[in-house]
Amino acid sequence: MALLLAGTTAVAVGAASPALASPETSLRQIVPAPVKVTPRPGADYSLTANARIQTQPGSADARRVGEYAAELLRPATGYRLPVSSGVTPRGVTLLLVGADPAVGEQGYQLDVTPWGVVIRARAAAGLFAGVQTLRQLLPAKIEARTEQPGPWTVPGGSVLDHPRFGHRGAMLDVARHFFSVDEVKRYVDQIAAYKVNYLHLHLADDQGWRIEIKSWPRLATYGGSIEVGGGPGGHYTQEQYRDLVEYAGSRGITVIPEIDMPGHTNAALASYAELNCDGVAPPLYDGIEVGFSSLCIDKPITYRFVDDVLRELAALTPGPFLHIGGDEAHSTTEPDFKTFMDRVLPLVRKHGKSALGWHEFVKTTPPTSAVAQYWGTDDEDADVAAAAARGNKILLSPASKAYLDMKYDENTELGLDWAGYTDVRDAYDWNPGAYLKGVPESAVRGVEAPLWTETLTNSSEVEHMAFPRLPAIAELGWSPRSTHDWTAFSRRLAAQAPRWQAAGINYYPSPQVPWGR
Repeated sequence: MALLLAGTTAVAVGAASPALASPETSLRQIVPAPVKVTPRPGADYSLTANARIQTQPGSADARRVGEYAAELLRPATGYRLPVSSGVTPRGVTLLLVGADPAVGEQGYQLDVTPWGVVIRARAAAGLFAGVQTLRQLLPAKIEARTEQPGPWTVPGGSVLDHPRFGHRGAMLDVARHFFSVDEVKRYVDQIAAYKVNYLHLHLADDQGWRIEIKSWPRLATYGGSIEVGGGPGGHYTQEQYRDLVEYAGSRGITVIPEIDMPGHTNAALASYAELNCDGVAPPLYDGIEVGFSSLCIDKPITYRFVDDVLRELAALTPGPFLHIGGDEAHSTTEPDFKTFMDRVLPLVRKHGKSALGWHEFVKTTPPTSAVAQYWGTDDEDADVAAAAARGNKILLSPASKAYLDMKYDENTELGLDWAGYTDVRDAYDWNPGAYLKGVPESAVRGVEAPLWTETLTNSSEVEHMAFPRLPAIAELGWSPRSTHDWTAFSRRLAAQAPRWQAAGINYYPSPQVPWGR
């Protein structure tokens, strides 16, 4: 178990104990739970108006994280917090040398003394993670975007931390309802706080096409002109998409774009009649039923279309993955589905990317570089287990656990319930490393929390469904299994509420969590 060393008393972070029944310091309230925390009473550091953020000399990566840290801390403190290159014992210092090798490429080592805070890592990803922990060690009002009164005290001690899984994702469906660039950026900021490092954008579905493709312009201008319920929809220009990708990257998050196919394609079929087997474009669609659309598998133009879309999207996306969907293709026969995937998967590789797809596509035996995203509600899937045995990595998003659009209970106004009700404990109490029979932890790439938006129209509604469940999934992806304990987690989660209030996050006050107690 991860240990808290308080004087001579060792306390397990993940287990309920008398030591945790007393008022907890912020070192004991970190979400996701760290690997190891060592408090040092009397060694607190106070961030003051003359503090500065220092970064590894000569490191552009450290400088980038330093600028991000300053951007986080300036509004509430009102301090200038200049970012400079150098190493002194005072202020906040970000270093890419001297970290314990155990932290790997995504972990960090954080030390607090009366003179300052030092975050050490082996790569920029680790520094980003360390900054997220630092913000949780400061008072909750640090999350406010307007100046607040101090003091800004960081408790003395050290944190040694690294993730259980390298992939910790969140998905936002911008196809069912369109979300503006600013709304997506807001969600990026919120998920970054919990060490999420991938944002999966569901960019195209029956109800809307949300990314400009210059070689097929009507996809966005016509296919993106509607959304569920008949609203105006919208789309991102390529410049806006690049801006989103860059913004996410500045917060340590890699964007994974998804174009779902061969099903979920009505917006594309409505935009170009020639993509339909009968040459007739269907009307635009603003409902929520699934499984009725399919690209025409036998037409050569289908693969020219897919090639063009993947080529332009790959050029806009620096991350390693393109998500090609593959789910609920009920209007595509099994042989046609295999034919389609056999043609499309080489196109992904042609454009320098690896394929991610919903788990149905593993029936076509994709290359081992492809990652299968499991969204089923059962703990057993023979096709996924066979893919794992062949060497494919599995990204876990079981709908009854990780889908943030499922209703909390029968009284929840937003969301759907086809996978059942999912309150916070349901989202937390499962083990990604042993969830699917025949899929060992070594085959699990990580976890992702998808948020589908059939019923969601704005950031406030997104927040209500994502919080507090998103931090639960984030902890499953980051924290050691040994720290897993619902009682302890629910207390740490409750301590996040003042932060969400300061940030204006419209969270759901689940009765399962001891808020304010």
